[in-house]
Amino acid sequence: MNDGLKQAVMLDLKATDRGDLSLDSLYMPGLAWQLLDNAGAIQLPALIKDKEIVVTNKVLLDRALLEQADQLKLICICATGTNNVDLDAARERGIDVCNVTSYASASVVQYVFAVLLNLMSRLTEHQQAVQAGAWSSSKQFCLLDYPFKELEGKVLGIVGYGELGQAVASVAKAFGMKVMIAARNSDDKRPGRWPLAALLPQLDVLSLHCPLTNETRHLIAKKELQALPKGAIVINSARGGIVDEEALLKAIEDKHLAGAATDVLSTEPPEKNHRLLQKHYPNLIITPHIAWASTESRQRLIDQVALNIASYLAGRPRNIVN
Repeated sequence: MNDGLKQAVMLDLKATDRGDLSLDSLYMPGLAWQLLDNAGAIQLPALIKDKEIVVTNKVLLDRALLEQADQLKLICICATGTNNVDLDAARERGIDVCNVTSYASASVVQYVFAVLLNLMSRLTEHQQAVQAGAWSSSKQFCLLDYPFKELEGKVLGIVGYGELGQAVASVAKAFGMKVMIAARNSDDKRPGRWPLAALLPQLDVLSLHCPLTNETRHLIAKKELQALPKGAIVINSARGGIVDEEALLKAIEDKHLAGAATDVLSTEPPEKNHRLLQKHYPNLIITPHIAWASTESRQRLIDQVALNIASYLAGRPRNIVN
């Protein structure tokens, strides 16, 4: 114990930093840090019992755990989403919970258009054809075996029109796409917002940027996927569970969708026998929750967490979500 210093612990540093970031902003006067790569659930009660500040990315902090943390006053989430912390329990115990926003937009936008351009241009299939020798044996100078289309003039539907959705919309318009926005719920009557059922049949591309809540779990399931026009593309860079994974796979296998990309799954990391990982389709892109994770984005995240802590120490808590 460091007398006079506030005790702080980061529970899963490796979920943000793999040794390529600067942590200098975290080291401020008055703090004694314990930085852990990945705290196991068994040791959590002992780890946080005497801590005033706990930093977590995805480690679960539930009611039972918080009730054992007598000194805890601040939880900093290394993300925008807050579903890994029991906000009600924290509020009842006088624990401030803060998140981080506005750090990953550039990274997520880059991911969305990387996978969209890949799928629209059928780059994987063209690359595989070249590697298989199809171009070398062609009688023409080019291969036209995989016809593809342009983004210009296509309709992009966005579910979740916060900072990320707006940033994606801006780039989509630069490509000449038309952007349509889903209404938040049945009470959302704002101009330019479409009920999901009315939106889906008009889309060429659906991009998801909403949080995972009870209302959005399986928001895109069999009925919604079938409502999309044949040949549409679905991109989920938001949260696993928003899309029904079995229904998504069926829509790919039935060739109703021209393609799909998901950076998130309902369980992370997934089991090795996860259905989406068993079959390999060139038009189904699965990435390991990295849309947010450019080096620059992760550095902004660390620095924003440090700013949240500094604000708390100065008596001016910021980004409080509970």
